[in-house]
Amino acid sequence: MAIPIEYNLRSIVVRWASALVAVIGIAGTVAVFIVVLAMGQGFKATLASSGSSQNAIVLRGGANSEMESVVTLEETKVIGDAAGVARQVGGTPLYSGEVVVIAPFPLRSSGTDANVQVRGVSALALDVRPNVHLVEGRFFQPGLAELVIGRNASLNYEGLDLGSEVQFGGGTWTVVGIFESGGSSFDSEVWCDATVLNQIYKRPENIFQSVTVHLNSIEAHQEFKDAITSDPRLNVDVYRERDYYEQQSNTIQTVIRQLGVSLALIMAVGAVFAALNTMYSAVAARIREIATLRALGFSPASVLLSFLLESVIIALVGGAIGCLVSLPFNGFTTGTMNWQTFSHLAFAFRVTPAILIAGLAFAVIMGLVGGLPPAMRAARLPVVVALREL
Repeated sequence: MAIPIEYNLRSIVVRWASALVAVIGIAGTVAVFIVVLAMGQGFKATLASSGSSQNAIVLRGGANSEMESVVTLEETKVIGDAAGVARQVGGTPLYSGEVVVIAPFPLRSSGTDANVQVRGVSALALDVRPNVHLVEGRFFQPGLAELVIGRNASLNYEGLDLGSEVQFGGGTWTVVGIFESGGSSFDSEVWCDATVLNQIYKRPENIFQSVTVHLNSIEAHQEFKDAITSDPRLNVDVYRERDYYEQQSNTIQTVIRQLGVSLALIMAVGAVFAALNTMYSAVAARIREIATLRALGFSPASVLLSFLLESVIIALVGGAIGCLVSLPFNGFTTGTMNWQTFSHLAFAFRVTPAILIAGLAFAVIMGLVGGLPPAMRAARLPVVVALREL
């Protein structure tokens, strides 16, 4: 005979108090699981959104990040003249030789210093990156110690307000503009003239760490890459800008997921024991009911599946509650250290449909693990002996 689903649903309602213990445990576990995945997804999305598929970033051959790279002024000119590079109406190639330093700025929330990535760019930086646009003030003037600040940096750090003067690297800088980049990592950066930044940090003025190039089209990437990598004057690696920034998120994203999943698994052990206790109690209290089902013609397999289904239903209720509890974290903004650049990065949690589905799947797994042993016990109960139970 079919599985007695109606019987199991009514049993959950009647024995709601014991089921509630398992629901709460599973809900808490799923909520933690989802929030941790949302944290990793948010960090990855923030970095990935920094890049454009129509941009390429050029680093010294073998360098894994800008911090490890060196590109000379002569090389940047060769790169800018390569095939596939977009040009302005007057013929000026759209590329930006850039340098990066780390400077300490006090957080508004705590007053403690955090490492902020200061990026020296060219005057064409906004044309090279169309996703970045000014929202207040103006862009810096080449040759002057002026700063434009990412929106998140302006909100999170003291002293980076429009019109204020700040000191770092031995120089005094004036904040002349604030920009936004759609929530990407650039929103946590401070931009200035690359040549001035090299001067103040007493670096060679003809040395950069990367070159970002705006291409004619997305399809022009391979043409540009072939031209650059085959040029004997250059020893460089070429990446799609989006791929480069997504790769930069891998280390911290892996750490967040490993720590978070480990915590969720530890909590899952407690939730599974709660489910086991709930289902074993249900079996113990319903021995005669189980025997009656068997006497009515339900097979051992039907009884096993019915109790397993009951456990999964309880787990799904807990999983659904866990999903609802985690939803308010979507868009919650926090910050952490980007281990690739050793700078502080603000990012927003992202609770995606895929993560919610993963949370429900995790709940189902806990329900199956916690419900299988009691279900097997129920299926194996001898009918005659069970009917004699008081």
